[in-house]
Amino acid sequence: MSDSTASGPVLAADGTPLKRSLARALRMQKLRALMLIAPLLLFVLLTFIAPIADMLFRSVENKIVVTTLPRTVQALQEWDSASGEAPDEAVFQELYYDMFVAAEAKEHTKLGTRLNYERTGISSLFRSSGRKVDDIGKDHVKAIEDASDKALKDEALWFEIMTGGAGAETNDALLNAGRQRLSNLTDTSFGGDIGFVPGAAISEILPETTQAYTDFALFTAVADNDVVAEEDPWETVFVALATELQADPARLDGYAGPGADALIAAAEAVAGFEPIAFKPAFIDIDKDWGDAENWKTIQIYSPRTTNGYFLNAVDLQKGTDGIEARPENQQIYITLFTRTLIMSLIITGSCILLGYPVAWILANLPTRTANVLMILVLLPFWTSLLVRTSAWKVMLQQQGVINEVLVWLGMVPDEARLVMINNQFGTIVAMTHILLPFMILPMYSVMQTINPTYLRAAKSLGATNWTAFWRVYFPQSVPGIGAGSILVFILAIGYYITPEIVGGTKGVFISNRIAYHISSSLNWGLAAALGTILLVVVLLLYWAYDQIVGIDNVKLG
Repeated sequence: MSDSTASGPVLAADGTPLKRSLARALRMQKLRALMLIAPLLLFVLLTFIAPIADMLFRSVENKIVVTTLPRTVQALQEWDSASGEAPDEAVFQELYYDMFVAAEAKEHTKLGTRLNYERTGISSLFRSSGRKVDDIGKDHVKAIEDASDKALKDEALWFEIMTGGAGAETNDALLNAGRQRLSNLTDTSFGGDIGFVPGAAISEILPETTQAYTDFALFTAVADNDVVAEEDPWETVFVALATELQADPARLDGYAGPGADALIAAAEAVAGFEPIAFKPAFIDIDKDWGDAENWKTIQIYSPRTTNGYFLNAVDLQKGTDGIEARPENQQIYITLFTRTLIMSLIITGSCILLGYPVAWILANLPTRTANVLMILVLLPFWTSLLVRTSAWKVMLQQQGVINEVLVWLGMVPDEARLVMINNQFGTIVAMTHILLPFMILPMYSVMQTINPTYLRAAKSLGATNWTAFWRVYFPQSVPGIGAGSILVFILAIGYYITPEIVGGTKGVFISNRIAYHISSSLNWGLAAALGTILLVVVLLLYWAYDQIVGIDNVKLG
């Protein structure tokens, strides 16, 4: 069909070409439809898509090691973990500066907690080191403070030395690098004017000291909201100065900037001291710093992303030689995944067996009677889940109602009461009761649509009751069974309250472990990995169900 005539294009009532007018009308119609679903779409994005994306990110995110110990991680690249020996002095020196800044920001304990997931004991190692790291090199610090009539105890003099004085050339790159490093460490912005910029000349002569002072200045101005020139520098500034002056006393030759006499006096004061031994100092704080396995853990988990959480979720771990199995006494997650799947299938099957007759009765009773019985089916929804679960705990325990009745009837000896709680049996019974309505409702809604005359027609043709049911009625009810099964199975696989209360150690699900890592151990990375694997398993089972049964055959009525 053409959109034009011999005299030109077909026009709409307003004079515009009809094709353009129709396209504009369709665009407006689509826009209105989009505006109608926009609130729901936004809600789904915020409450469903965004949390899943965050979970996927947390399951591989591992930036805490490199942001807390950036210099140490860099130095560790040269260390051979296969040597069986702790790293050399240079690595411990970098650890000192990283640990001091992290302890000031109170971030070192978070790193210890993260690494403790991989190797037990590292958390206490970082805590003890954070408390005592400022004691390293204290004799050198005191010698520098006492030199030249305690000139370097003057905060204003330090500020003048580190800036180079008025009009001196500045080193903005060093300041910006410090801003980025502290921002990564604390997730706080260290931008803006802090009233300090390191001098270019002093940065070249004393680079380590200037970097330590820059970290101090940024933290003082931004985190503590104090004036840099009025605060005593950190011990790291004095330690860095002592280390650099002892390594090369001639570095001050020709220096005539601010505080030259005080710096020369400081060099003379530490000249007779032994250089600071960072490695023995850390091992003196905690002997575990000499354990190469702890350093291997830091090295292995230093990249910003890791598959370690997923490996832990399937009872594996990262080793120096690659992926390896976790110790046998720590292999629990495969068992939990298997138990969760098997018990969820059992619960789904028990709900089908119990729910099918109820749904059939409801569908074939008079409407008035069926409505009354439907209230009884829905009644559990009006009672708290916690109350229903706790009621089963009372009924199933060895001194509970069921055992007491069985003993009273003489069916069970008093000394051999049934153990029905804190095991898989208790979980299956309680969850079947809780999830049964979710099976009955879809089956009932489908059975309501089955014409009862089909059964009468089958019987009139000579079919028995069983044949009429199995060949005529049951196939028509399968879509309801499919809908109820999917609903119950997905709910069961993610339940954690009921298994936690009645399951004990033998009846808990993988979801209980996920809840534990989120609320108790705070190992959100492992919880995210476990949740991701559970999501993938559910999607695979859903896909398999679609291939075998066909999702189009699932109906809710």
